[in-house]
Amino acid sequence: MTQSYRIAEVTNQQQTLIATVEQDERAAYFYIRPAESFRGEFAVRGCWLRNLLPAPAQEDNEAMAQGRVPLLSAEFCRTLEAEPMLVPAGLQVIWEPSDDGAALWYQGQLLAVIPGWSLYQQKQVSFSAGCIRENRLTAPLGSASTNDYYARAEKHRHFWRDWHDGHLWEPMQRDLLKCYEAQYGESLKYYAIDQGNWPPMAISQHYHQGSWYFLTLGMSIRPMPWVDYLYDDLAAQYRRVELAMAIDAEVMTEENAVQMASALASFAHFPWARLSWLGEGHTLQSSVAPVGFEGFILSHALAREENRFALPKREGDKVNLLWASPVTTAEREFAEADDKGGLELIDRLLDYGAGHIFRPRQQIVEPAK
Repeated sequence: MTQSYRIAEVTNQQQTLIATVEQDERAAYFYIRPAESFRGEFAVRGCWLRNLLPAPAQEDNEAMAQGRVPLLSAEFCRTLEAEPMLVPAGLQVIWEPSDDGAALWYQGQLLAVIPGWSLYQQKQVSFSAGCIRENRLTAPLGSASTNDYYARAEKHRHFWRDWHDGHLWEPMQRDLLKCYEAQYGESLKYYAIDQGNWPPMAISQHYHQGSWYFLTLGMSIRPMPWVDYLYDDLAAQYRRVELAMAIDAEVMTEENAVQMASALASFAHFPWARLSWLGEGHTLQSSVAPVGFEGFILSHALAREENRFALPKREGDKVNLLWASPVTTAEREFAEADDKGGLELIDRLLDYGAGHIFRPRQQIVEPAK
């Protein structure tokens, strides 16, 4: 059997996915593979890059039957002759900011794109510069004017270059703090929650009208995984968030409030660490939830209209502020029982009179029998 050689390997920011380039004497391919802990959840995605032998007239079924990577047949190839082998030094993998898709550049030219949303469905989706017609191995990459994924790849390249320069965080940080301070007064304490890694993230603490407020900064730098797939053209309304928590100072000391709000530090990394997303009605378990509660539900609606305010947009996208409110075990199980359970639980909390500020309350659902 033909020996395939891995000539490039690059993990994403959270080390949940691995991008590789592999070639033998027949063909070169680009792959995104899930890391060990995600292999049961996501499949390998592949993209044909080039034939290193002359393109066959017919589909290369024999190679597939023998467990080898197939050549792309002539009708789909930009070049019919054998192309030269890829030189490892010329390869550059650039991940999408959402951390679930990647583009492959070669000697400064865009060679292929595997979009992030393709991770969440069965059909292989990829775009190759060497392809001229869509087929089951890949589709044409085209140009920035003919293919949005080409244009996005260029945008992502600029995104990483600009963040590498190190000048983007300070104005974003300043704008978010200004927004928070306009609502809740001066930032009293500031906690870095990024462990010195990119992206920069923090929590700002405020005291306003008898309550402690804690709000994240930096989550909205990156769009979340899944959202482009779930919402398509409406994704810009849902893919960026910041989180918040409010606690009545009469029911909890500052020290206890800070401990409870530390849940935001782990929640802030959740979408990229778990290849997931956070939205209205989503629940998260936490060991620092107050006594009698097991975790939190996230909601914009709990702030009610009179307490809502807009966050600065990020790259044209809306940034949603989701409040984390404690829930009991029974409430979490109710929320997770079906797709609309979380939204139903929020409606019940609103009917009960609960809001975004935590105060002791009764459980509002019956425990499951």
